[in-house]
Amino acid sequence: MDNKRLLAAIAISIGILLLFDVYNRPAREAQRQAAQNVQQSQSSSTPLPQANTALNPAGVASTSQNDGAPTTPAPRLRIESARVEGSVNLRGARIDDLVLRDYRETIQPGSPNVRVLAPREDNAAYFAQWGWTAADGRTPVPGPNTDWTAEGGPLTPANPVTLRWDNGAGQRFEIALSLDANFMVTADQRVVNTGAEAVQVLPWARVRREHTPQVAGYYILHEGFVGVLDGRLRETKYADAKTEAARRNGGPALEQDGPGGWAGFTDKYWLAAIAPVEQSSQNRAAFRAVQEGGQDRWQVDFAPTAALAAAPGATAGFATRLFAGAKEVHLLDAYTSNLGITDFDKAIDFGWFYYITKPFFYGLDWLFKLTGNFGVAILIFTVALKILFFPLANKSYKSMARMKTLGPKMQELKERNKDDPAKMQQEMMALYKSEKINPAAGCLPILLQIPVFFSLYKVLFVTIEMRHAPFFGWIRDLSAPDPTNLFNLFGLIPWDPPLFLHMPAWAIIMGITMFIQFKLNPTPPDPIQAKLFSFMPIIFTFMLASFPAGLVIYWSWNNLLSVAQQYYIGREDRIARANEKALART
Repeated sequence: MDNKRLLAAIAISIGILLLFDVYNRPAREAQRQAAQNVQQSQSSSTPLPQANTALNPAGVASTSQNDGAPTTPAPRLRIESARVEGSVNLRGARIDDLVLRDYRETIQPGSPNVRVLAPREDNAAYFAQWGWTAADGRTPVPGPNTDWTAEGGPLTPANPVTLRWDNGAGQRFEIALSLDANFMVTADQRVVNTGAEAVQVLPWARVRREHTPQVAGYYILHEGFVGVLDGRLRETKYADAKTEAARRNGGPALEQDGPGGWAGFTDKYWLAAIAPVEQSSQNRAAFRAVQEGGQDRWQVDFAPTAALAAAPGATAGFATRLFAGAKEVHLLDAYTSNLGITDFDKAIDFGWFYYITKPFFYGLDWLFKLTGNFGVAILIFTVALKILFFPLANKSYKSMARMKTLGPKMQELKERNKDDPAKMQQEMMALYKSEKINPAAGCLPILLQIPVFFSLYKVLFVTIEMRHAPFFGWIRDLSAPDPTNLFNLFGLIPWDPPLFLHMPAWAIIMGITMFIQFKLNPTPPDPIQAKLFSFMPIIFTFMLASFPAGLVIYWSWNNLLSVAQQYYIGREDRIARANEKALART
């Protein structure tokens, strides 16, 4: 019975790991290809069709000026800070050029900085834009090709900028832009009515992606539309948004009225999202999937649920924030608490184990700040977990040590009662009782590792703080697989083996430590189970070979600590039993 339970526990853990492997392995080639595409997109500039009509998120007719095809280069306004650089496209009031100074595409020297937003002339067009719709059907409003005038510049954290455009009919449109020290832009849209009649306009803000990005394709990672609307986390994949939009005959894939919230597009590490400044105001948010010029376009937009009225001499406005940058945990937390953006940290896909995964991150990040190395932080964190679970694991290992000692007696009972399974089971249970052994205790170390393993996997996989974090030696990125490979003799043979032959050094170390650990466990009396157990280290080694190096290092170190603990307990148990026998003889 004990071996069946232990076998079941191990089978469950293997099954879950296999599911991880099945979903993740096919995506690795796509991820490699995506990295190559980055370099190509930096140099290529294939133009995409431009839309010549103003966005109309509320379905109200729009009257716009200056919407003809542009014949001159677009005027631009520089964006400069310690963390970002780029420019505002004054034609159409778009931020479509933004590069992150702190992050590079790869760990290679001279790798280009990560580009978050790109202009329509690029083959990966991605931008934020602000505009208006004429809710009264008569007020001229700026269009996508309107040239704005900038007052001041460049846009820096210390220097806000105001964009202006006069429609010649008594209304002046303004967008006051300010940039914080990180990745947040605040845009205050205003219409100043100097005319003789009241006007009604509908301001809007959008993030638009005019290409379908290369997603990593991992089952445990969401990439696509994301937001917290009406207090609920909304996640929609690109393909699902397209299907839903088609079902709605071209309508929004999702449309939600309610207070505040935020919405945008998430990649693995990057986010571009819009959030109303007044989180208590009623707004309409939408996820859109449309086709223009044979190309799929993706859009998230916000607008007030009702048009704004501006009487003669009055001003009406709508303020939003644009986040375009890296999904740093502490930064998103700060925006949540300081700016009141609801659940902004959920842009990071911490998953079902959120209440375990996020504390794990905090613990690792604190240790990193102490040590300066995330790999060392993982080692210390593992020791802390071992100490936390020490009492429970101790009981388990003591039970396993005693079961190993009783192995010959159990085999003898099996041989003696091989024709009477019921009697054999009865006598084995009596033996467990007399020896004060819990046969299910051996399952606990494995079962305890499952949520820890998944939570640590999530932290390594989704948090940008782990991206490109080095350890020692050849491990230069803990979030990526160990780059070494046994099948090319760790680089001595000039051959790049296929993915299924990836067998790195740390995976081999992990396999050896697991083999030693299994040797310390009691051998199952069933020969089939015993053979299966002997193959377990090999199975786990191949399964974890392509997992992030940080996770494999954790597993190896955890195995070593478990071996030390099991050896110590086994030694103490043997000494105690020897003393008992010596006392019995006297």
